[in-house]
Amino acid sequence: MKWFSFSAIWKEISKIRWPKKEDLFTNSIQVIIFTGFFVIFFALCLALISAFLNSLGVL
Repeated sequence: MKWFSFSAIWKEISKIRWPKKEDLFTNSIQVIIFTGFFVIFFALCLALISAFLNSLGVL
């Protein structure tokens, strides 16, 4: 198994493009904003469904 050697592994690791600090920061902020948007969206959905069920007298 020629591909399963330390030299082959290091060769493959050297092909990896690691993100730059600025890219990592930008992507992290985008993920946090996207997650926050969905937290707000699902909280509003829950509030609307709860209000609707309260108006029906179910809750």
